Amino acid sequence: MDTMNSTVFVTGGTSGIGLGLALRLRDAGSTVVVGGRRTDLLARIAEEHPGIGTQQLDVTDPASVAASAEAVTAAYPGLDGLVTTAGIMEPEDLTDPAHVDVAERTIATNLLGTIRSIDAFLPALRRQPRATVMTVSSGLAFVPLPLTPTYSATKAAVHSYTEALRVQLAGTAVQVTELVPPAVRTDLLGQRDSARAMPLEQFLDEVMAILAARPDVDEVLVDRVRFLRFAEVDGRYDAVLAGLTGLAA
Repeated sequence: MDTMNSTVFVTGGTSGIGLGLALRLRDAGSTVVVGGRRTDLLARIAEEHPGIGTQQLDVTDPASVAASAEAVTAAYPGLDGLVTTAGIMEPEDLTDPAHVDVAERTIATNLLGTIRSIDAFLPALRRQPRATVMTVSSGLAFVPLPLTPTYSATKAAVHSYTEALRVQLAGTAVQVTELVPPAVRTDLLGQRDSARAMPLEQFLDEVMAILAARPDVDEVLVDRVRFLRFAEVDGRYDAVLAGLTGLAA
């Protein structure tokens, strides 16, 4: 991804990593539009962050995704970047049948929302001389957090889907990049003040440095996520999973 000269739509861009990355890309020189469900947050972002475009978007609603793609590509015909940060993370007790409601919401947002967003924007991206799809998985795609089983499963699926998408788009103008965050201090699972989570600005510093140094990178891996990403390769999977077991929200 060219961080300085792109026109990028960020799903789930009203808070956390999505908003943080949107602001960093804008500051680097790119044109950025954020999408989110809550119109009040979108209005606040437009007021507080001049130059950031906004678009109402619910990634769980196919009609909303289609309408957003039509509106954004019409307003920004040079759109050459999509970042799919929209996601939710909720704890589940798998012994309680009520957890299925959480599982369905999580799959609809994290996995189907990612797939729908890519499908909706890909035709416009493919018309550009060069474009980027950046998906957002998680270190938990590689070792699950037992507290959040469906979240971890959806992120593993996003990783797998991204790998397949990269292969299918090989030879086209569309680059496929996967952002793999560790635990980051955001509102996701109440981690804003967690000592276990990486400070958001530090995470964004590393991400932008990686993208500047390696704009064609397949996976954006900050140092703090490598213990998860390569746990199995390094023969530490069981120990890392044991370390994640029992962590409370």
